[in-house]
Amino acid sequence: MIATSASAEGLGAFIDASPSPFHVVARVAAELDAAGYEQLLETEPWDATAAGRRYVIRGGSIIAWNGGALAPLRIVGGHTDSPNLRVKQHPDRESAGLATVALEPYGGAWLNSWLDRDLGLSGRLAYERDGRVAHALVAIDEPVLRVPQLAIHLSEDRKGVHLDPQRHVDAIRGVGSAQPLIEWVGERAGLAPGSVLGWELMTHDVAPSRLIGDDRDLLSAPRLDNQGTCYAGLRALLDAAPGGEVPTESTAMLALFDHEEVGSGSERGAASDFLVTVCERLIGGLGGTRDDVLRLMAASFHVSGDMAHATHPNYPDRHEPGHRIDLGGGPVLKVNQNLRYASDATGEAEFALACRAAGVPLQRYVHRADLPCGSTIGPLTAARTGLKTVDVGAPQLAMHSARELMAAADVPMYSAALQAFLTRHS
Repeated sequence: MIATSASAEGLGAFIDASPSPFHVVARVAAELDAAGYEQLLETEPWDATAAGRRYVIRGGSIIAWNGGALAPLRIVGGHTDSPNLRVKQHPDRESAGLATVALEPYGGAWLNSWLDRDLGLSGRLAYERDGRVAHALVAIDEPVLRVPQLAIHLSEDRKGVHLDPQRHVDAIRGVGSAQPLIEWVGERAGLAPGSVLGWELMTHDVAPSRLIGDDRDLLSAPRLDNQGTCYAGLRALLDAAPGGEVPTESTAMLALFDHEEVGSGSERGAASDFLVTVCERLIGGLGGTRDDVLRLMAASFHVSGDMAHATHPNYPDRHEPGHRIDLGGGPVLKVNQNLRYASDATGEAEFALACRAAGVPLQRYVHRADLPCGSTIGPLTAARTGLKTVDVGAPQLAMHSARELMAAADVPMYSAALQAFLTRHS
């Protein structure tokens, strides 16, 4: 396998420092800064400043690149968000003498997995500063909330309870009255009482990521979907040019988008103009014409990275026969005939060659035809940009649970394959 700086321990540390999409972006930006990348602002002119090692942030999304010539783009895409429980606009409630917080599911959260866990709060707050809207990140990595399970003796069916997302996922905050939640969170962020004007706050499991198993060969962590790709893609981008060199045969790019779990339909999601405008401004800043933009985009390639379903040992019948996906078996190529994934024959071959160059095995995933298949940013990005796209991932279990599981060995293999893709010239 080619040299890579990615590791399961590194992924665990990345996840623990990134409880929200905004923290993912902040963590990625900090590592890019340390590697000599410079931030550009969308509101400022770029021109020749777009060349070299640069990145731009739009909310919970970030795009970074390393390139200095009019050349095709090699793009690794992913998403920064994960399913969870998010704070409503009027969060303070009281029920049965307890102070509770009104929450609602974000994305396809597997609700039962959020019960009886110690939960923290994270996200960003909007407040006024000198007549302008400013933002503050907040991460309360302490057990401040809990959604309790119903006692088995009170359930109509002892085989399980049906969870209503409106009535059954509010969290207990304490006994009796309490300071308004948003005011309390604002104070934790260093803001004056009453100054918070808007918020995007979400819960997270405060238990740290852990290597588990007899040989510590499994990684138990929250948000593997899809911070596994955010981390692997970041390490791939940095490892592709560790000495600070700027490639000229192609431009290596990492594009991480918010809001994939709810359809990507925002100003910073994969269905937005974010990637298109960055590519246009980059090529224009290098002196390219509109024709150069169209020509280079047609010659570029996009790997859409999202986590993949490993074959579950307790539910092997839920998987397509003849397509077993093993934890520790290497990166996964995802194919769906109805274009829930964007992979086609060209993309399959391109990623297979990247895995071969990286010296890692390749697994091929097909979803059962009688079960609904999830989707990802690949088809959206392909349709929005015209980029040749292939959907890939790393195998995991318990996708969309508050706590997920993957093999430690898959972390460096996944990143090595993405690195080989970024440095491959086709």
